[in-house]
Amino acid sequence: MVESVLPNIYRIEVPLPDNPLKAINSYVIKGQKRNLIIDTGMNRAECRTALTAGLAQINIDLENTDFFITHYHIDHSGLVSSFIKPGAKVYASEDDGIVINRASGGDTREYWMELQEYAAKHGFPPKLAEQAILNHPGNAYKPEHPLNFTYILDGDFIKAADYNFQCIITPGHTGGHVCLYEKERKIFISGDHVLENITPNISQYSEDEHALDNYLQSLDKVAGLSVDFVLPAHHGTFRNFAARVRQLKEHHLSRIEEVWQIVREYKSVSAYEIASRMTWDMRGNWEDYMVQQKWFAFGEAVSHIEFLHGVGRLTPIQGHNGLINWTIK
Repeated sequence: MVESVLPNIYRIEVPLPDNPLKAINSYVIKGQKRNLIIDTGMNRAECRTALTAGLAQINIDLENTDFFITHYHIDHSGLVSSFIKPGAKVYASEDDGIVINRASGGDTREYWMELQEYAAKHGFPPKLAEQAILNHPGNAYKPEHPLNFTYILDGDFIKAADYNFQCIITPGHTGGHVCLYEKERKIFISGDHVLENITPNISQYSEDEHALDNYLQSLDKVAGLSVDFVLPAHHGTFRNFAARVRQLKEHHLSRIEEVWQIVREYKSVSAYEIASRMTWDMRGNWEDYMVQQKWFAFGEAVSHIEFLHGVGRLTPIQGHNGLINWTIK
């Protein structure tokens, strides 16, 4: 599906098969000399077919097209290597560009093993963790090869058509997530930072990410912007930007308290056990969840645990076998 959302800005809905998000919005800004495509979909046939058809429908010449990747997640970055032409620029933050290239290089075992080992240390059953990595979409649908990124900095401007977008780095959903803001027209291309109908997943799989703290600060960073029209990466465009930012912050503050109450009740508990006791929108019991659902729920639990650790409300206890449990400080 192709929709004209603003003058010279089009939304191509790219399907995400077997994914609860259903689809990603690839935004195309059509200029007189060069075009800009924002996010692409996964590197799989269904995404490639939909994006190719959408670009043809609006007569986009890839020879004159640059790309902007809001963050490293595979539904945003996976397909870009299939569409870039010689001389094209691919914009991203340095933090996320490095992750994309590390995860899509010739030998990615070290990258994925680090995630698997961290998860096991925090209670994720090792065989399940291995299965989660093998089936992870980031492993299956990554770019075909590392990319030569043009790294952007916070506050940089990118011109496309007659728009002048300011790059706003908003870490949290990933370490280098980037939004685009057009001050004159009050347009905000939000990636996965602010979504209307769903809450962005804030996951953490290492000790030094501080994902939730970063995300809450990034919400505060954009909260005061004058925004009339939001172009998110998933679902439809919307206008209630300020209210939605407040709702997202309130949601995570509530989740923080839920995690603290679980640790308070069970005294000493692993991140995996905490995740199994949290409330989720998914149907059924924890035991019935698919391994990928458990993986992302675990990552979300860790980000809230590490936030509580950072503010001094939880402390880790390491057992003789290396397994880490959490208790109230």
